[in-house]
Amino acid sequence: MIPIDAEPYPFEFTPETCGLLIIDMQRDFLEPGGFGEMLGNDVSQLRRTILPNKKLLAMWRSKGLKVLHTREGHRPDLSDLPPSKKIRGRSLTCIGDAGPMGRILVRGEAGHDIIPELYPLVTETVIDKPGKGAFFATDLHAILQSLGITQLVVTGVTTEVCVNTTVREANDRGYDCLVPADCVGSYFPEFQEMGLRMIKAQGGIFGWVTNSDKILSALQTLSLQPL
Repeated sequence: MIPIDAEPYPFEFTPETCGLLIIDMQRDFLEPGGFGEMLGNDVSQLRRTILPNKKLLAMWRSKGLKVLHTREGHRPDLSDLPPSKKIRGRSLTCIGDAGPMGRILVRGEAGHDIIPELYPLVTETVIDKPGKGAFFATDLHAILQSLGITQLVVTGVTTEVCVNTTVREANDRGYDCLVPADCVGSYFPEFQEMGLRMIKAQGGIFGWVTNSDKILSALQTLSLQPL
Protein backbone atom coordinates (compact mmCIF):
# COMPACT_ATOMS: atom_id res chain seq x y z
CA MET A 1 0.00 0.00 0.00
CA ILE A 2 1.29 3.46 -0.99
CA PRO A 3 -0.41 6.53 0.53
CA ILE A 4 -1.29 9.20 -2.04
CA ASP A 5 -1.98 12.74 -0.84
CA ALA A 6 -5.66 13.39 -1.61
CA GLU A 7 -8.84 14.96 -0.31
CA PRO A 8 -10.53 14.42 2.05
CA TYR A 9 -7.66 12.22 3.34
CA PRO A 10 -4.84 10.09 1.87
CA PHE A 11 -5.78 7.36 -0.60
CA GLU A 12 -4.29 3.93 0.17
CA PHE A 13 -3.05 2.95 -3.29
CA THR A 14 -2.56 -0.77 -3.96
CA PRO A 15 -1.14 -0.96 -7.49
CA GLU A 16 -1.79 -4.66 -8.07
CA THR A 17 -5.54 -4.20 -7.51
CA CYS A 18 -5.96 -0.74 -9.07
CA GLY A 19 -7.10 -0.01 -12.62
CA LEU A 20 -6.86 3.21 -14.64
CA LEU A 21 -10.31 3.92 -16.11
CA ILE A 22 -10.27 6.61 -18.81
CA ILE A 23 -13.76 7.91 -19.55
CA ASP A 24 -14.95 8.97 -23.02
CA MET A 25 -11.88 10.74 -24.40
CA GLN A 26 -13.56 10.69 -27.80
CA ARG A 27 -12.88 12.76 -30.90
CA ASP A 28 -16.39 14.21 -31.12
CA PHE A 29 -16.12 15.55 -27.57
CA LEU A 30 -12.55 16.90 -27.62
CA GLU A 31 -11.48 17.78 -31.13
CA PRO A 32 -12.08 21.14 -32.82
CA GLY A 33 -14.86 20.80 -35.38
CA GLY A 34 -16.46 17.88 -33.56
CA PHE A 35 -19.95 17.48 -32.15
CA GLY A 36 -19.06 19.14 -28.84
CA GLU A 37 -17.83 22.29 -30.55
CA MET A 38 -20.76 22.19 -32.98
CA LEU A 39 -23.06 22.58 -29.97
CA GLY A 40 -21.22 25.76 -28.98
CA ASN A 41 -18.93 24.33 -26.33
CA ASP A 42 -15.36 25.45 -25.71
CA VAL A 43 -13.40 22.25 -26.36
CA SER A 44 -10.24 23.78 -24.89
CA GLN A 45 -11.82 23.18 -21.48
CA LEU A 46 -11.58 19.46 -22.22
CA ARG A 47 -8.37 19.47 -24.25
CA ARG A 48 -6.37 20.72 -21.25
CA THR A 49 -6.81 17.20 -19.82
CA ILE A 50 -5.04 15.50 -22.72
CA LEU A 51 -1.44 16.12 -21.64
CA PRO A 52 -1.85 15.08 -17.98
CA ASN A 53 -3.79 12.00 -19.10
CA LYS A 54 -1.08 11.17 -21.61
CA LYS A 55 1.64 11.39 -18.94
CA LEU A 56 -0.37 9.32 -16.46
CA LEU A 57 -1.23 6.69 -19.08
CA ALA A 58 2.40 6.36 -20.19
CA MET A 59 3.62 5.89 -16.63
CA TRP A 60 0.77 3.49 -15.81
CA ARG A 61 1.57 1.37 -18.86
CA SER A 62 5.29 1.35 -18.05
CA LYS A 63 4.48 -0.27 -14.70
CA GLY A 64 2.40 -3.00 -16.32
CA LEU A 65 -0.81 -1.95 -14.57
CA LYS A 66 -4.34 -2.46 -15.91
CA VAL A 67 -5.87 0.16 -18.22
CA LEU A 68 -9.49 0.41 -19.33
CA HIS A 69 -11.15 2.92 -21.68
CA THR A 70 -14.79 3.80 -22.28
CA ARG A 71 -16.67 5.26 -25.22
CA GLU A 72 -20.23 6.56 -25.07
CA GLY A 73 -22.21 5.60 -28.12
CA HIS A 74 -24.97 3.52 -29.62
CA ARG A 75 -25.55 0.67 -32.02
CA PRO A 76 -25.87 1.74 -35.66
CA ASP A 77 -29.56 0.82 -35.64
CA LEU A 78 -30.03 2.95 -32.47
CA SER A 79 -31.91 0.10 -30.82
CA ASP A 80 -30.22 0.93 -27.50
CA LEU A 81 -31.03 4.65 -27.68
CA PRO A 82 -34.00 5.70 -25.51
CA PRO A 83 -36.21 8.25 -27.30
CA SER A 84 -35.88 10.58 -24.31
CA LYS A 85 -32.09 10.71 -24.71
CA LYS A 86 -32.34 11.48 -28.42
CA ILE A 87 -34.68 14.44 -28.02
CA ARG A 88 -33.60 15.74 -24.61
CA GLY A 89 -31.20 18.41 -25.86
CA ARG A 90 -33.72 19.81 -28.35
CA SER A 91 -30.88 20.28 -30.80
CA LEU A 92 -31.33 20.51 -34.56
CA THR A 93 -28.75 17.71 -34.82
CA CYS A 94 -29.28 14.67 -32.59
CA ILE A 95 -27.64 11.36 -31.78
CA GLY A 96 -27.59 9.22 -34.91
CA ASP A 97 -27.72 12.18 -37.29
CA ALA A 98 -24.87 13.03 -39.63
CA GLY A 99 -22.26 15.12 -37.84
CA PRO A 100 -18.82 16.57 -38.56
CA MET A 101 -17.13 13.17 -37.99
CA GLY A 102 -19.83 10.74 -39.08
CA ARG A 103 -23.08 9.82 -37.39
CA ILE A 104 -23.14 11.33 -33.91
CA LEU A 105 -22.43 8.96 -31.01
CA VAL A 106 -22.74 5.88 -33.20
CA ARG A 107 -20.27 3.06 -32.69
CA GLY A 108 -17.80 2.66 -35.51
CA GLU A 109 -17.98 6.29 -36.66
CA ALA A 110 -14.83 8.43 -36.62
CA GLY A 111 -16.14 10.86 -34.02
CA HIS A 112 -17.05 8.04 -31.66
CA ASP A 113 -13.48 6.81 -31.47
CA ILE A 114 -10.87 7.73 -28.85
CA ILE A 115 -8.44 10.55 -29.62
CA PRO A 116 -5.06 9.46 -31.06
CA GLU A 117 -3.12 10.85 -28.09
CA LEU A 118 -4.71 8.29 -25.74
CA TYR A 119 -5.53 5.51 -28.16
CA PRO A 120 -5.90 2.08 -26.50
CA LEU A 121 -3.38 -0.68 -26.96
CA VAL A 122 -4.75 -3.93 -28.35
CA THR A 123 -4.22 -5.45 -24.90
CA GLU A 124 -6.38 -2.81 -23.16
CA THR A 125 -10.08 -3.20 -22.50
CA VAL A 126 -12.49 -0.83 -24.25
CA ILE A 127 -16.01 -0.55 -22.83
CA ASP A 128 -18.70 0.70 -25.21
CA LYS A 129 -21.46 2.14 -23.08
CA PRO A 130 -24.89 3.44 -24.14
CA GLY A 131 -25.36 5.60 -21.07
CA LYS A 132 -23.47 8.06 -18.90
CA GLY A 133 -22.22 5.56 -16.34
CA ALA A 134 -19.66 2.96 -17.38
CA PHE A 135 -21.43 0.18 -15.45
CA PHE A 136 -24.89 0.58 -17.00
CA ALA A 137 -25.62 -2.05 -19.68
CA THR A 138 -21.94 -3.12 -19.88
CA ASP A 139 -19.77 -5.96 -18.58
CA LEU A 140 -17.35 -3.62 -16.79
CA HIS A 141 -18.12 -4.99 -13.32
CA ALA A 142 -17.51 -8.57 -14.46
CA ILE A 143 -14.24 -7.56 -16.13
CA LEU A 144 -12.98 -5.75 -13.03
CA GLN A 145 -13.88 -8.72 -10.85
CA SER A 146 -12.03 -11.13 -13.16
CA LEU A 147 -8.96 -8.88 -13.02
CA GLY A 148 -9.09 -8.65 -9.23
CA ILE A 149 -9.48 -4.87 -9.34
CA THR A 150 -10.90 -3.18 -6.24
CA GLN A 151 -9.65 0.38 -6.83
CA LEU A 152 -10.02 2.73 -9.78
CA VAL A 153 -8.20 5.89 -10.82
CA VAL A 154 -10.90 7.59 -12.88
CA THR A 155 -10.06 10.20 -15.52
CA GLY A 156 -11.73 11.66 -18.61
CA VAL A 157 -14.79 13.69 -19.52
CA THR A 158 -17.02 15.19 -18.50
CA THR A 159 -16.48 15.69 -14.78
CA GLU A 160 -20.08 16.35 -13.79
CA VAL A 161 -21.69 13.82 -16.13
CA CYS A 162 -19.95 10.58 -17.18
CA VAL A 163 -17.08 10.78 -14.67
CA ASN A 164 -19.35 11.56 -11.74
CA THR A 165 -21.93 8.97 -12.75
CA THR A 166 -19.28 6.27 -13.12
CA VAL A 167 -17.67 7.10 -9.77
CA ARG A 168 -21.05 6.88 -8.06
CA GLU A 169 -21.83 3.57 -9.75
CA ALA A 170 -18.41 2.23 -8.76
CA ASN A 171 -18.86 3.35 -5.18
CA ASP A 172 -22.16 1.46 -4.94
CA ARG A 173 -20.36 -1.68 -6.15
CA GLY A 174 -17.62 -1.41 -3.54
CA TYR A 175 -14.78 0.14 -5.56
CA ASP A 176 -12.56 2.87 -4.13
CA CYS A 177 -12.20 5.68 -6.67
CA LEU A 178 -9.44 8.29 -6.92
CA VAL A 179 -10.03 11.20 -9.31
CA PRO A 180 -7.09 13.38 -10.43
CA ALA A 181 -8.58 16.85 -10.94
CA ASP A 182 -6.24 17.82 -13.78
CA CYS A 183 -7.16 14.66 -15.72
CA VAL A 184 -10.92 15.31 -15.78
CA GLY A 185 -12.66 18.16 -17.54
CA SER A 186 -15.97 19.91 -18.15
CA TYR A 187 -17.08 22.40 -20.78
CA PHE A 188 -18.27 24.50 -17.82
CA PRO A 189 -15.68 25.56 -15.19
CA GLU A 190 -18.32 25.89 -12.48
CA PHE A 191 -19.46 22.30 -13.09
CA GLN A 192 -15.85 21.12 -12.94
CA GLU A 193 -15.48 22.59 -9.47
CA MET A 194 -18.80 21.33 -8.15
CA GLY A 195 -18.38 17.89 -9.69
CA LEU A 196 -15.12 17.39 -7.81
CA ARG A 197 -16.52 18.82 -4.60
CA MET A 198 -19.41 16.35 -4.70
CA ILE A 199 -17.06 13.37 -5.01
CA LYS A 200 -14.96 14.27 -1.96
CA ALA A 201 -17.77 15.74 0.21
CA GLN A 202 -18.77 14.33 3.59
CA GLY A 203 -15.55 12.45 4.20
CA GLY A 204 -15.30 11.10 0.68
CA ILE A 205 -18.88 10.04 0.10
CA PHE A 206 -18.08 8.87 -3.44
CA GLY A 207 -14.29 8.88 -3.50
CA TRP A 208 -11.06 10.86 -3.31
CA VAL A 209 -9.71 13.81 -5.33
CA THR A 210 -6.05 14.51 -6.02
CA ASN A 211 -3.76 15.71 -8.85
CA SER A 212 -1.90 13.49 -11.29
CA ASP A 213 1.52 14.54 -10.01
CA LYS A 214 0.72 12.82 -6.72
CA ILE A 215 -0.14 9.59 -8.55
CA LEU A 216 2.96 9.85 -10.74
CA SER A 217 5.13 10.19 -7.66
CA ALA A 218 3.62 7.02 -6.22
CA LEU A 219 4.09 5.14 -9.51
CA GLN A 220 7.75 6.15 -9.70
CA THR A 221 8.41 4.04 -6.62
CA LEU A 222 7.34 0.88 -8.49
CA SER A 223 9.55 -1.32 -10.63
CA LEU A 224 9.08 -1.30 -14.42
CA GLN A 225 7.00 -4.17 -15.71
CA PRO A 226 6.54 -5.49 -19.27
CA LEU A 227 3.35 -4.42 -21.07
